[in-house]
Amino acid sequence: MRTILSTITALLINLAVFAQTTSTIKGSVIDNTSKPLVAATVSLLTQDSALYKAAVSDNTGAYLFEKVKPGSYMVKISTVSHNNWYSPKFELKEGVAYTVPVASLVTADKKLKDVTVVAAKKPMIEVRADRTVFNVESSINATGSNALELLQKSPGVTVDKDDNISMKSKNGVRIYIDGKPTPMAGSDLAAYLKSVQSSDIESIEIIENPSAKYDASGNAGIINIKFKKNKKFGTNGSASVGYNQGIYSSYNSSVSLNYRNKKVNLFSNLSGYKGRGENWNDLYRTQNDSIYDQKNINLNKYNGGNLKAGADYFINDKNTIGVMYNGNFNKGDWQAIGQTVISPQTSKLPAEILQSGNKQPNRRNNQNININYRFADTSGHELNIDADRGFFTQRGESLQPNVYINASTGAVLRERIFANNTPTDIDIYTAKADYEQNFKKGKLGVGAKFSSVKTRNTFDFYNVWNNVKQQDWEKSNKFAYTETVSAAYVNYNRSFKKFSIQAGVRAEQTNSEGILKAKNKETMHDTTEAVKRSYLDFFPSAAVSYTLNPTHQFNINYSRRIDRPRYQDLNPFEDKLDELTYKKGNAFLRPQYTNSFSLSHTYKSFLTTSVSYSHISDYITVVNDTTRKNATFITNKNLASQDVYGINISAPVKITKWWNVYANLSANQSRYKAKFEDGKTIDLSVTTVNYYNQHTFTLGKGYTAEASGWFNTPSIWGGTFKTDFMWSADAGLQKTLFDKRATLKLSVTDLFKTNKWNATSNYAGINLHIKGGYDSRQARLTFQYRFGSNEVKAARERKTSLESEAKRL
Repeated sequence: MRTILSTITALLINLAVFAQTTSTIKGSVIDNTSKPLVAATVSLLTQDSALYKAAVSDNTGAYLFEKVKPGSYMVKISTVSHNNWYSPKFELKEGVAYTVPVASLVTADKKLKDVTVVAAKKPMIEVRADRTVFNVESSINATGSNALELLQKSPGVTVDKDDNISMKSKNGVRIYIDGKPTPMAGSDLAAYLKSVQSSDIESIEIIENPSAKYDASGNAGIINIKFKKNKKFGTNGSASVGYNQGIYSSYNSSVSLNYRNKKVNLFSNLSGYKGRGENWNDLYRTQNDSIYDQKNINLNKYNGGNLKAGADYFINDKNTIGVMYNGNFNKGDWQAIGQTVISPQTSKLPAEILQSGNKQPNRRNNQNININYRFADTSGHELNIDADRGFFTQRGESLQPNVYINASTGAVLRERIFANNTPTDIDIYTAKADYEQNFKKGKLGVGAKFSSVKTRNTFDFYNVWNNVKQQDWEKSNKFAYTETVSAAYVNYNRSFKKFSIQAGVRAEQTNSEGILKAKNKETMHDTTEAVKRSYLDFFPSAAVSYTLNPTHQFNINYSRRIDRPRYQDLNPFEDKLDELTYKKGNAFLRPQYTNSFSLSHTYKSFLTTSVSYSHISDYITVVNDTTRKNATFITNKNLASQDVYGINISAPVKITKWWNVYANLSANQSRYKAKFEDGKTIDLSVTTVNYYNQHTFTLGKGYTAEASGWFNTPSIWGGTFKTDFMWSADAGLQKTLFDKRATLKLSVTDLFKTNKWNATSNYAGINLHIKGGYDSRQARLTFQYRFGSNEVKAARERKTSLESEAKRL
């Protein structure tokens, strides 16, 4: 804690020192008809032509650089349709405002030929008008991490003990991969994200209030993980290998290949991983007249791979067709070893000891095929059509013995052994079309989408007697779920002198049916329960941006969104940790709805401050409940409401030429309130503060160092758990080799081994205290080599139609 406070204090001091610099550079840019050029890229270059700072011309063609250190500079101005313009070199003195001669850009009269470009390194964090971007490639401490660990490092994002992802204290985050959601959720989503290595990731985009063009699902917004794309002509690629060492060792490797010419782009990426992991959790609960002191160690062996391959064919300047395949294949063996000491509350002396185990070999395969057509012309018309076919399959088994032992004598009192088989198949079909054109001095967009999802879940439960499995028909079931969503939207945006507006509305018609089939234990007759729903919803969204001057920019956003229950959360089968602790689904879950507002202010393109409020009705959360006399289970229920008030402050700071800092501070006040028919109530309120800090040091001779850390004050998980504070710190070193074609990175995560959780819950007659952690401190070494052509040509980006329905497995 003292270390964290010292870091914050040092940062504030450095901010004050940085603010003392008063030299400014200003100028304006016009075209060859003397009209102001809006949104021209203005680069301030140092004496050796290195990029010092970048800006964009405003609606009057003016630009401004503030807080510039004395030195020799030159200004470069560029647009897509004009030739580049360079100012003469000039000397900037301390405390002096320098005015650059008016730049008059000439319209380019011919297409650019092949050009070799050396790109400036992206900042680690970019704060844009509609999103915050975490550039993974620019962070040394991201090396060797998996995607779930990277999300935990991302500003405003938290991951709880059960790998549930929230953003600014709100759940319901939709995880997108290259513009489309993953076909997974819950533990399956966590397993997938753990299988994706940082070497495959270019950036993580955090979009708090998506427009009507996006699916309406996700009350906390969207986190889009963008995979690396090769953007060069010719044949080229990269290869990397990595080694991690914690309690156990793990390995990862990847290779990407790309071929591109004026007509064809062929691209592929293949990565693999193998390793072991460990996590632990302790649960201390009092229920009725007994105390249960449970300790568990979970071991996980895993290996698998990811494959991405595709092709684009450029028919002509206006028409492009493409096909793309994404596949993730994961095989693992999960084993839990647990012991629960059972004591009466009166004496608190151990009476029985439950020794339990759980072995679960499983396989998860996730595949998607996309076909895309794109038309775009120079007059502003653009049409994108996507068709997707998604597959998700899971095959899992479990063997779970429970042995009760007399705590005094050690004699075996009783033994119960369970087993289950849980295959899951999910098929997803989606198609969508998006069209945009210039309209009334703005941009009008319309689109439509249709999706169809079919899930098939089997839960065969067995009692094991003398090594022979006997099916328990009362606890076995088959659950099938079908859902169709038909959607259409209209969206419009336009820029005025100092304003820009965006407004739209999306309509979604949902039809769903869940069918649970089981057998009556006494009659052995088949029983069927069905839950049908049909509802039409409208989801408006709006945003207004106002540029008072180059110093002050304001944004205000509103959106209404929906979160439909995840497929597996609707399945009421029981998944046991041991005989006394398990989780189950809830077929009667309703969708939750969110209204969100946010207001942000950007000062001198440097300091961004935002305030937000959201109200969620029928809030879906995980709660603990009781059954029988001594068992507890986790399930999902609709809480009455959740209210979240938040503030976020972020700033990139250039301390010196070789020292850059990024700081993000957010605070959220959350209130959870519900009263159920059985008299059980929830009334919790907490204010959570999250601080993230990153220092990057350019040491020369190809060396770069990095130190980062985060700190969370007590918060609420799942509506019922109040947590203690958490914090962690990382450090890393990077060296470029072989004429900057290779990179060697060494990092250490969770230096002080503090990334642990500690939480309490008091609900439904259960007083529960949990704590746990995982193999979070690891040394990671990664080597990457890039080969092939260096001629830059931007690869086209496209989003597939497989959207929010894909994430809810």
